[in-house]
Amino acid sequence: VIDLSTTGPRTERLVAQGLKAAGISLADCPVSGGVGGAEKGTLAMMAACDDATMETIRPVLETLGKPVHVGLEPGMGQMIKVINNLMSVTALSIASEALVLGTKAGLDPDVMLEVINSGSGSSNATLTKIPKFVLTRGFDFGFAIGLSAKDIRLCLEESDALGVPMIVGGAVRQLLTVAKSDLGADADLTEIIKPIEGWAGVTVASKKAQA
Repeated sequence: VIDLSTTGPRTERLVAQGLKAAGISLADCPVSGGVGGAEKGTLAMMAACDDATMETIRPVLETLGKPVHVGLEPGMGQMIKVINNLMSVTALSIASEALVLGTKAGLDPDVMLEVINSGSGSSNATLTKIPKFVLTRGFDFGFAIGLSAKDIRLCLEESDALGVPMIVGGAVRQLLTVAKSDLGADADLTEIIKPIEGWAGVTVASKKAQA
């Protein structure tokens, strides 16, 4: 069984134990890259399984993207996936706050992104998510706030279990909770900027979107 879902390390380990008792092996292989990545065959694939299983499933995984063998034990793929998602939504959250601040101070959001993306503050959020889905006010990135909140909850549950403090991660979880409450679980993740805009009394948009 190849599990491409994001269930969290603990659930994955329990599933693996149940399958093993039935004589079935499990490849823990969550993915990142969204529907677009799946269609293009460019998904990041985080496989955790024994070496023999990895070689057996590699050709199948390569039809969807680039598989990386991250470990031997079920749950290891889940761990790197929720870490990846925490880092991604953290970048989006801080970029959203920064652009709201700059807009409130009178800066042009398009100009801010031009500067940020030429310097050390750039990220996937400033390079892709904000210019394509926030400044246009389209908010159609295609990943729900509720799903992101679930992933971050899974990540912080693991950090608590392992005794690793996640101060920044905890703050991001709070922002997701507010956004989910205000906008609904099905709202697009890029709409996470809306509560921040509301608090500041500004809208972050390109001049084309405002026209």
